[in-house]
Amino acid sequence: MAPSWTRTWAAALLFAVCIGGGWSLPVQGKETWGYVDVREGAHMFWWLYYADSSSFKDLPLVMWLQGGPGGSSCGFGNFEEIGPLDTDLEPRKTSWVSSASVLFVDNPVGTGYSYTDSEEALTKDVAMVAADMMVLLREFFNKQTEFQSIPFYIFSESYGGKMAAAISLALTKAVQKGSIKCNFAGVALGDSWISPLDSVLTWGPYLYSTSLLDDYGLMEVTRAAKAVQEAVEQGQYEKATEQWSITENVVEQNTNGVNFYNILTQQDDELMKSSLNDNGYLSAMKFRHIRPLHRQSLSQLMNGPIRKKLGVIPKNVTWGGQAEEVFESMSGDFMKPVVDIIDELLAAGVNVTVYNGQLDLIVDTIGQELWVKKLNWDGLKKFSQMKWTALEDPESAGQTGAFYKTYKNFAFYWILKAGHMIPSDQGQMALRMLKMVTLQE
Repeated sequence: MAPSWTRTWAAALLFAVCIGGGWSLPVQGKETWGYVDVREGAHMFWWLYYADSSSFKDLPLVMWLQGGPGGSSCGFGNFEEIGPLDTDLEPRKTSWVSSASVLFVDNPVGTGYSYTDSEEALTKDVAMVAADMMVLLREFFNKQTEFQSIPFYIFSESYGGKMAAAISLALTKAVQKGSIKCNFAGVALGDSWISPLDSVLTWGPYLYSTSLLDDYGLMEVTRAAKAVQEAVEQGQYEKATEQWSITENVVEQNTNGVNFYNILTQQDDELMKSSLNDNGYLSAMKFRHIRPLHRQSLSQLMNGPIRKKLGVIPKNVTWGGQAEEVFESMSGDFMKPVVDIIDELLAAGVNVTVYNGQLDLIVDTIGQELWVKKLNWDGLKKFSQMKWTALEDPESAGQTGAFYKTYKNFAFYWILKAGHMIPSDQGQMALRMLKMVTLQE
């Protein structure tokens, strides 16, 4: 098993000088990282930042799970969204480390710095993902005993939310059995792939309502989406994943290339260039939902100065090197819903939060609202009858930044002016939501 490293950067000024690639690493707070061998031939990497506080024990512990599957929490979530530094290694004003200790995990194995000795060791479904995570969390809390009593939350994004649901259920059972010692306080599902079919079936109506499809386009997208539905209803999930990718092509052809992550922004030129592999093409599904999490500048950072800083990454491991294989290995699980798991979590008394960006297409808010209405949760009727509450935009006084509604152990946040990556689009609003979910305000 690879060792973990801990450094307090106030006492490690050597890391504040240039270590290659033209970058320098500023002095930061206490952090630690390492590997856990979750199975034979399967090695998972984690990276913890202690909260920026006189006492981190006064603040919660948050684990962040990225999407894909194949997106790196330690890379994208850390440097592009909520970590203490951005990709230019400048301090992030909206870092979640200001309000919590943050644990990034490259999950599933094969993602980011995590790796497997062979493709056979890659995960096939969220059950395997959850089982691996239980091994990591057991190891983490046994070694970092100071976090056993601190409220522990799982926050997630995209496919990370689907994994977070399964992980939360497994963790709830593990805590009850006493096999993992932690104070599990809840799970938050951001723009999450909980009910894939509800998302796909609402792409057409959502785009039509925002004037991004005409009648002909709506007809074409609806026809393609129905093919996905047919495959799902027949239990042909790998075919459903293929049809999902075809539907996305139809969407792009009829919208002049709408950005699935934020309908009001253009596709990134850097990503368009990186979409071409040695053979001149990359499949649509990998390009759209794996490559955006591994843009060239981030890859250079992670495989350059950050790799040198960490000092524990095996020579044969490249950050993001197995990402596409991770996606392919999970393709048979990709279109399966996990709404039943959310019901189990709610019935078990677990605090569940759903939050979604107004401008997201891939996991549109309309689709999220549809699966929520299918819950068997006994509080659903009361929740549905409640009026939502407006939240002021922290960056624009007097303007609404979000709406939210909560009843018993379920909450929903509608984040305005944000797409799929809410912390990137609306950092201040995301930070306020974090504080509300973790009961800091």
